[in-house]
Amino acid sequence: MFRSLQRNVENYGEHAMSMTQVYQWCSWFKDDRTKLQDEPRSGRPNTANNDWNTARVDELIKVNRRVKLKEISLELDIPKTNVYKIVHDKLGYRKVSARWVPKMLSDEHKRQRVRISQILLHRCQQEGDETVDMGPGGDYRARTSFLNTSSLEMKLGFT
Repeated sequence: MFRSLQRNVENYGEHAMSMTQVYQWCSWFKDDRTKLQDEPRSGRPNTANNDWNTARVDELIKVNRRVKLKEISLELDIPKTNVYKIVHDKLGYRKVSARWVPKMLSDEHKRQRVRISQILLHRCQQEGDETVDMGPGGDYRARTSFLNTSSLEMKLGFT
């Protein structure tokens, strides 16, 4: 057995199976087990993390972005830990200012950011240094009228 383990390490290097796993496999083959897949296990399967519940959780979040995990859990009768997995892992939401927002920007949000950045760049090129002020800590910041992105979007008609 030791020689086969040594050959395994020589052939596969750091990707070789561990000695514990080799012993376990040898034990299985001695017991006439030829399948490498896991055997069926006892216990209740996880039924809460399915597509139907994921869609329901997503719908509740879209209706009320300030909804809490506990409220979703009570509404759908799903354990809070499963709601957490659905919201964070499957749907990719995170909490920002007490609202659920997608982790990734949508294509429309990306387009809006590009448009706003182009407008600010154009304004900076036209007006020069008056458009940009030195902020605290020595970093450059756009004039205060352009700090609030939502007000800029309203002025430009993006909302």
